[in-house]
Formats: sequence, C-alpha cells, structure tokens
Amino acid sequence: MANSRIAFESFDSAALRGNPLGDPHVRQVPVYLPPGYDDSTTRYPVVYLLAGFTGSGAMMLNLSAWEENLQARMDRLIASGAILPMILVLPDCFTRYGGSQYVNSSAVGRYDDYLVELVGFIDAKFRTRPDRDFRGVAGKSSGGYGSLVLGMRHPDVFGLVADHSGDKYFEYCYLPDFPKFLNALQKYKDPQALLADPSKLKPKGSDFFNFMNIAAMAACYSPDEKAPLGFELPFDLHTGELRPAVWERWKAADPLALVDKYADALRSLKLLFMDCGTRDEFNLLYGCRILHQRYDALNIPHQYEEFDDGHRNISYRLDVSLAAFSQTMG
Repeated sequence: MANSRIAFESFDSAALRGNPLGDPHVRQVPVYLPPGYDDSTTRYPVVYLLAGFTGSGAMMLNLSAWEENLQARMDRLIASGAILPMILVLPDCFTRYGGSQYVNSSAVGRYDDYLVELVGFIDAKFRTRPDRDFRGVAGKSSGGYGSLVLGMRHPDVFGLVADHSGDKYFEYCYLPDFPKFLNALQKYKDPQALLADPSKLKPKGSDFFNFMNIAAMAACYSPDEKAPLGFELPFDLHTGELRPAVWERWKAADPLALVDKYADALRSLKLLFMDCGTRDEFNLLYGCRILHQRYDALNIPHQYEEFDDGHRNISYRLDVSLAAFSQTMG
C-alpha cells in the first residue's frame, strides 16, 4: 500500500480576486491523502482543518518539539483504526492583518465565500465523497470560530463541525484585550502605516500582537468602507470608553448571539463537537459552558468536552474530534 502524501494544490479563487487588502487570490492548499489513495479508486470523506489567528494551512504541517506533525498524526490514527482513511484539506485564509475569522468582510475579503468555493475545487480534483454527510470542518481558536460559523451558515456544505476553543462570549474573550491594544497604540504612533505593511516592523513583540489582534478582529466584525482604516474600533482611542453601536456589531457576530437564529441548521448537523481547556488564557471556557447550556436548552445534539489545559499546544484534541467524525461518517 502506498504511503500517505501531501499534495500541494494551487487554487485561483474568484472570491478573493480584488480583495481590499491586496492579498493573493491564488492560494496554495495542502491536501493530506491517506495511505492507499494512489493505489485505489476509493472515494474518501473530507475534513477541512482551519488554522488559528496568524496561522495558515501549510503551517499546520510544521514539525514541533516533542510533537508529531499533522501527517504523522493522521497516519497513526488511521493505522490504529481510530479513524477511517480520510482526506484532510488545509486552507490558507491568512491576511495582511493576520487572519480573516473565515467571514466575508468589506475590510478583509470574502473568506466565507472562498471556503465554499474551495469545496467545489477539492471535490472536482480528488476522489472525495461529495456529500455534506461526509464533509467536516474543524479548527482551533479562530479556526474553531470559523468552523462553527461555517456550520451554521452552510449546513448543506459541512455536515460535521468541531470547534476547539473557538472564539465566543466576546465580553470575556475580547474585552480584556482592548486596553492592551490601547497601550500598544501609545508605542505605534501611526497605525495606518503599520497596518499598510505589518511585515516591516522589526522586532515584533507582545505589543505588536496586541495591536494586530484587535485591529484584525475589528476588520472582520465592524468593517466600514467609509472609515479611514476600512473598519471601526469598538472603543474611543483616547479614553478607551466603549462605543456601543460598534461594540454591538461585534457582539452580533458572537456564536452566542447566532445560536438561536441558526438553531435549525445546527440541529441538522450529523455531528457538532465542542471542547475547551479549563485554564484557557482567553477565558473561552466560560463561553463554551454557556453555549453548551444553550445547545441543551434548544435541543441541539452535540458533544462537549473539557480538558485540563489552556489555549496552546492542544493538537492532541484532534485525536478525539477526528475519531468522533470518523464514527459518524462510518
């Protein structure tokens, strides 16, 4: 039997052409093909794995100290029988600001549309099982947020969702970082110049991340084509006082605010998986617990787990979610 391999596909996206940041519309998409793919005519289920903020598909293949890389993880899980052989797609949704939250935004681009468009490309290129019951989407942090929101908006495309510590309950998730942005702004006197080309700044420290993180979220949650930066910030730059109208736009994108609207879509999923660490540094545990209760109250079937860890170095949780995907698709 042939070994697994990573195919690197070049995808020319109509959705990303002319995006406002001038980011590439031709993206490299790594695709994990399981052992035996090249020796058979079998069709395989597919999982789209979404990276967290500042990440991209190719980065998830990197080696890390004391950890197996993604290809080795998949090979082990398949060889042990923990999961069925499946295709894994690693989309690139990186932007000049560090990420897209996998949404459509006039300040960033049409990344929701891009991912739906990518599904058609992958189904045409590889021997997939082109049915939502055999197509999952999973991710961590911003990737978990994107996975959940894609499942809400496109249950006809993605029938299985795994949300690993995805952004939610924005009052706890993002509010603590607003003062960090304001403090960083005292260092970066010209935010427009910094956002025009963040790669120029050297060295990049914690202030840089604190600035880019909130700027990127604002570009996704509160875009405004009339604003100088193309988006509105949810607080006053001098006093830090919240700007209620803009903050409400952010909260409208919170999965906790979306769950009632998309309850039927969530109920239709073949699998809805969610987890979080009990020591999550971004306070996501509490949003997960609230959403878990909302799911129960709305009779939305789901699987929820808590792990004794934080927000980082949690790739091992994929063993759990992929096994749940496999059991459902099998």
